[in-house]
Amino acid sequence: MKNRFLLLFALAGLLLGACGDPLEVGTEPVPEPEADPEIIEPVAMRNDAIYDGRHATAYVTYYGSLIPDAYIVTHINYAFAELYMVDGVYQGFKLQGKTARFESIVALKQSNPDLKICLSFTHGVANSDNKQGGSFSALCKSEDNMRRFAEDCLAFLVKYGIDGIDLDWEFPGLSWSGAACDPAVDVDNYVLLVKQLRETLGDDYEISYAGYCTDKVAVTGGYRYIDIKGMDPYVDYVNIMTYDLDEAPHHHSALSDPRAYKDCARAVQAYLDAGVAANKLVLGIPFYGRHSWSQSPTAITYKSILALDRYKYRRNQWDEQAQCPYVETMGGAFFCGYDNPRSIAAKGAWARQKGMLGLMYWEYDQDDANGTLRKAVWNAVMQ
Repeated sequence: MKNRFLLLFALAGLLLGACGDPLEVGTEPVPEPEADPEIIEPVAMRNDAIYDGRHATAYVTYYGSLIPDAYIVTHINYAFAELYMVDGVYQGFKLQGKTARFESIVALKQSNPDLKICLSFTHGVANSDNKQGGSFSALCKSEDNMRRFAEDCLAFLVKYGIDGIDLDWEFPGLSWSGAACDPAVDVDNYVLLVKQLRETLGDDYEISYAGYCTDKVAVTGGYRYIDIKGMDPYVDYVNIMTYDLDEAPHHHSALSDPRAYKDCARAVQAYLDAGVAANKLVLGIPFYGRHSWSQSPTAITYKSILALDRYKYRRNQWDEQAQCPYVETMGGAFFCGYDNPRSIAAKGAWARQKGMLGLMYWEYDQDDANGTLRKAVWNAVMQ
């Protein structure tokens, strides 16, 4: 899920926590320890809550190590598979990382048959036997490429008995990962790709995409981002990436905050304005804080936020306007915005009030050992 703006560049930063030598005893007043978030348990699972179609979706990565709790998610999007393109010709796709990791996730359906598992596709390249060949932009310039890709997707879904395809092209008409882009045709071609997928997969499988915080935007020579209205007839729902919407000193996933470049409310409104029904929208929750796009650490996982040096940082600071917590330095500088159980509950209540489908998060392994955030997401969706 993902690249939230510059995921491929920020990936290493997501695994970093702030560090430093502790102060010598007696040199400074010792701050009072901050209370960790209360350990929460999932609300009791109710059949009417599970089967009314609500989504509590986890992105689970090929490089992660945890096996998700199959009873506090409704959907797992496995990240990622990548395209193999050579000289503009589609050669197939492969999972990133080890197949055994993917198969261990698929096996969760044995314990929870109601669990939906979807395969997410990236525009990036991670496998050592592949190189960047233009990714989705190149794929979509040929009807034959798209048809064969859709047929391969269907065969893969049947082989593993999983439930759908999630596309994460970040973004048509724009390249920041080395993949090709063509503003003249990418945005329209993305619509043709999901149309082909729908025709091939039929209605038995789910199709979704990772959505940006705004509709398509006109640029010199064409458009960039995603044609929300054009995609709508062919997809079951959209996983809106309502994170990485700004950097410090602003929140990157505020519920509503005009100080930030974008926020959750404005992102969702873009989809509603384009005519997408609220019950096809899934709100994204980050399991990390965004500090910067260029300064280390670029981002910091929730579990690392909890482990920050309390002599240098204060966490659990609450911004009433943004409805999100943040970390500040002992000098009072805004370090990063993030999400905790309180903000997730607020976002869940807001999404339910809007009639939205549920919440998703990037990504499962960034939570703490108690599963604080993933349990909070489940509770927020299933209340």
